[in-house]
Amino acid sequence: MTTVDSDVPAGSELKKVPFSTRSGIGTVLGMRRDPFGFHEKRVAEFGEVSGMSAFGRKWVVASGPEAAEEVLMNKKRSFANAPAWSYLIGPFFNRGVMLMDFEEHRSHRLILQQGFSPVAIRQYMDLMQPMIAKRMQDFPTGKILLFKEFKALTLDVALEVFLGLELPKAEADRINGAFLDTVQAGVAVIRKPVPGTRWWKGIRSRKVLEEFFYSHIPAKRATATPDLFSVLCHAESDEGATFSDEDIVNHMIFILMAAHDTSTISMTQMCYRMAKSREWQAKAHEQSMTLDSELTYDDLGSLTVLDAVFKESLRMCTPVPAHPRMAVADTEIQGYFVPEGSMVTVPSLFNHYDERIYTDPWTFDPERFGPDRAEDKKFRMGWSPFGGGVHKCIGLYFGQMEIKTIMHQLVRDFEWSVPADYEMPMDYSSLPIPKDRLPVTLRRR
Repeated sequence: MTTVDSDVPAGSELKKVPFSTRSGIGTVLGMRRDPFGFHEKRVAEFGEVSGMSAFGRKWVVASGPEAAEEVLMNKKRSFANAPAWSYLIGPFFNRGVMLMDFEEHRSHRLILQQGFSPVAIRQYMDLMQPMIAKRMQDFPTGKILLFKEFKALTLDVALEVFLGLELPKAEADRINGAFLDTVQAGVAVIRKPVPGTRWWKGIRSRKVLEEFFYSHIPAKRATATPDLFSVLCHAESDEGATFSDEDIVNHMIFILMAAHDTSTISMTQMCYRMAKSREWQAKAHEQSMTLDSELTYDDLGSLTVLDAVFKESLRMCTPVPAHPRMAVADTEIQGYFVPEGSMVTVPSLFNHYDERIYTDPWTFDPERFGPDRAEDKKFRMGWSPFGGGVHKCIGLYFGQMEIKTIMHQLVRDFEWSVPADYEMPMDYSSLPIPKDRLPVTLRRR
């Protein structure tokens, strides 16, 4: 297989990708210790497009919104999701929709889309709204770990809306733990099932999830209900295509992970920013008080303050920090030669701090997304927490609906704070989560 630092073909005007000689382990550890500083040094030394070793492979890092557009929009069909994501998380999220490409991806997505149609989204809102309202009535107060509380709540929402199941706490905890193990396994340094390692735990937990979903398929196929699990058991494309049991298990494991974890991370970031910038907490409270406690689907568009806080929080810490691809043909990125077989990654987390896009990017400023400034519109991929092109997150609208519904209840009925000098310590070793699970003081209004 050709490597990233291969010579440019004779006669080509393309440039060779500059390649770091740092070891793979050194690269991974450097990224985990100080991801922003590590990236800044790389760009200063090599430019926005450069090569590095990580996770046992050589990678092209395609930084900047222009490079992101080339890769994510993929107009030349030169880049594929499946071989890149499969290398990282394939054993744990095998054949989820994100791990498919081209015609196969299109055919599966068309069936999956039935589970995220406007009609289905409204049904999910009807399912989740009363459940969230009830859960928020019993939300704990005092000194709490907000990330932990959100994680439990979003898992309950996912089980209710996506699975249509009410699980005993012990079983819900077991499934939650299995999802956590599978997510963390993808960025394991030791990428073999050595007992006790992340990779080994991920393999074991994938089997737990498979057994769980397979056991519930017969009941879901027997009776149509509004939850996503049932919808996928009965969905049929215009051509008459349906999902096999294996397809359903693969897609459910992937979608439940994506919905559960990204929503938790997003709300944690929103609450952290509003705890540090209390004026935005007050603005969100004031706007939510103009609406009823229980929202309808049509109310969601009125929550403009929460929407701005959401966008800015995801800009500053996107739940999926990078989007990997593999070049499936000799191609180029911003004038650099990228040979077939090269691993490529678009680092959205760092692109969101690009000063060409955002004014004073290290400052929390939700107004930058307002119509008078619209800084995120300067480049097509200036704001890309959900990816782009045909692989843009299929659950985007569901996720925003869930987050707004929970946050509406929170800002209406509660206020929270952190010490003035508090800075949330982040763990970027897999998906970005707070090391301390975000301790806050929460009180009911």
